[in-house]
Amino acid sequence: MLAALPSLRDLLDRGFTTVRDLGSVPDDPPTVHLRHALEAGVITGPRLLLAPHIISARAGHGDRSPFDAFSDGQEAGAVADGAAEVVRRVRLEARLQADWIKCVATGGITSPTDDPARVTYSQDELDALVATATDLGLPCAAHAFSDEGITRAVRAGVRSVEHACLATPPVLDLLAEHRVFLVPTLYGVTFFLDRLDDDGYWEGRCGEREKVARYAETMRGHGARVAACRATVAYGTDAGMFPHRDNWREFPAMTTAGLSPEEALRSATATAAALLQRPQLGAIRPGAQADLIAVPGDPLHDIDVMSAVDFVMQHGIVRHTP
Repeated sequence: MLAALPSLRDLLDRGFTTVRDLGSVPDDPPTVHLRHALEAGVITGPRLLLAPHIISARAGHGDRSPFDAFSDGQEAGAVADGAAEVVRRVRLEARLQADWIKCVATGGITSPTDDPARVTYSQDELDALVATATDLGLPCAAHAFSDEGITRAVRAGVRSVEHACLATPPVLDLLAEHRVFLVPTLYGVTFFLDRLDDDGYWEGRCGEREKVARYAETMRGHGARVAACRATVAYGTDAGMFPHRDNWREFPAMTTAGLSPEEALRSATATAAALLQRPQLGAIRPGAQADLIAVPGDPLHDIDVMSAVDFVMQHGIVRHTP
C-alpha cells in the first residue's frame, strides 16, 4: 500500500483532484484503506471513488487466477458465474463501501484466457449485476471492447462503458441513445499500438502482443470513431499500464483523435463530474469544491501545457505550487 503514495502525489501534483479507481485484485483492496487515509487527512492525494474489485466471469478479463493463484488452487480476482453468484459479488462489493461496481463484459488485452471481441457475461448475468447495484444505489462501469458486450452492458443499464476500442459507429451511438457515458481511454490504446514492434516491452507476454497485432487495424481507428460519435465522452486513462504521472497524456490523445481542446478539457471537468454524479466538482461557481489548477499557457491553443501544471488547489487548500 505504501508503494501507492507516490502515485497519489503524482496525480494530485498534475491536477487530478478526484480519481475514479475501477478495481483491485487482492481480497482486501489497498485502495479502500487509501481512501480512508485520504478522508482522514493522514495522507494527501486525490479524492478516491472506488470499485474495490473488477467483477468477472471465470476465464474472463478480470480473472487473475492464471497469474496469481496459489498452489492450493485458490482463485484470484472477484470471479462470479451465473446470476446468483453475480448478485452475491455485488453485495460483497457494497460491504466494502464501494462507490462504483466494475464489471467485465468482454475479453481484454492483458488477460490470457479471453478474446477482446468475445463476450464473457450473458445478458441475464449483466442484468442481475446492474439491478442489484441499482438497488444498492451504486452506478456500474463496464469494461467492454466490442459490439455485443457493449450492447449487453447498455441494455443492462450501466452508467459508463470503458474502452470500446473495437466498437462500430452504430454501437457507439447506442450509448448516446441510452445516455451512457463513453470513457475511451485513447492514450491507453495508442500506448499499446506504439509499442507493437518493441520486443523488449512484450517479453514474456506474447499472447498480449498477438491480440494487439490481431486487432491493430481496428484499434487505430478508435480515436476517429470516438470523435465522430454522439456519445458523451468522459476522461479516463486506464493508468496502471503506464505511470500515473502520465495521465495528462489523454488530453493530446483526444485532440489528435479529432476532439477539440475544449471538448477534451470538458471531458475531465464538467463531464467527469456528471459521470460521477458529483455536481460540486468540475465547475467554478459558488458552492463548488474550489478545485482549481493553473498551467503555463492556454490549453485551448496548446493542449500540451496540461503536462506542466503549476498550481493545484483542492477544496480550497493549496496542494501544489512551483
